[in-house]
Amino acid sequence: MTNTKPPIWRDYRFWRIAVQCIAVILVIAIVAILWMNLNRNLQQLGIKFGFDFLQQEASFDIGETLVNYKPTDTYILALWVGLINSLRVAIAGILLTTIVGITAGIASLFDNWLVRNISLVYVEVFRNTPLLLQLLFWYFGVFLVFPKVENKFYVWGLIHLSQNGIELPGFTFSPEFSTLLLGLTFYTGAFIAEIVRGGIKSLPKGQWEAGLSLGLKPTLLIRLVIFPQALRVIIPPLTSQYLNLTKNSSLAIAIGYPDIYFVASTTFNQTGKAVEVMILIMLTYLTLSLIISLMMNLLNRSVQIKER
Repeated sequence: MTNTKPPIWRDYRFWRIAVQCIAVILVIAIVAILWMNLNRNLQQLGIKFGFDFLQQEASFDIGETLVNYKPTDTYILALWVGLINSLRVAIAGILLTTIVGITAGIASLFDNWLVRNISLVYVEVFRNTPLLLQLLFWYFGVFLVFPKVENKFYVWGLIHLSQNGIELPGFTFSPEFSTLLLGLTFYTGAFIAEIVRGGIKSLPKGQWEAGLSLGLKPTLLIRLVIFPQALRVIIPPLTSQYLNLTKNSSLAIAIGYPDIYFVASTTFNQTGKAVEVMILIMLTYLTLSLIISLMMNLLNRSVQIKER
């Protein structure tokens, strides 16, 4: 009696590969159709698709820049300046919002009634109001209310506050940059606080009891025992908040901070290259998101329990 091989269409491996191939073909077909429609519409409008405009003179000034830039420079340099400004906010925001979020998340677990409720009020207020509204509050309700530069006031003798922004020894932050940074920090920090609180609460109660039975103080117990274990639960949703912060930085246009989206919008208005500029913006945010995801995935892998 001979063993007959079943038909290939009854093999689940065949269908798994076939479905993936069909999906890829459909995606390619959709992209090709959209591309042909785009070219046809641009030709009807008399617009030539291309990125040659990047080498043309930008002819507009940028109020805040870390590199040498002048209006006679090219659009590509202007976009580079905007990207650097976006990276400034994203990197500083991720660092500060992590500190704020972890602090508020741990504070919500304190036995002290005042500390616990201050954390609760902070989370509920900042998490449940729109980010754009918060940015407008920081800008018009805080920084523009500060005294003029000649009447600036001092905090701890080191920080100078005025309508020109925040001045530190050796650093000056414009009101637009300060508004965006504080808005993103406190808004995202409220979500991170809940992630931290949930991560710590997910651990078995026996971890707390074991640490306390060894004579560890609550602060030392959280730092050495609880928080390192909670990282395995905290990091995955934390990645999403870092991605949200980076993408939410595009709201800088509402307060006049020249980030990549702000500069790209000016470039589009002057050149009429809407499609090309939108492609550049999409690729920029996609690249930043992929880099953040990669770094957080590596961090997440390093804190996971390794089986022997």
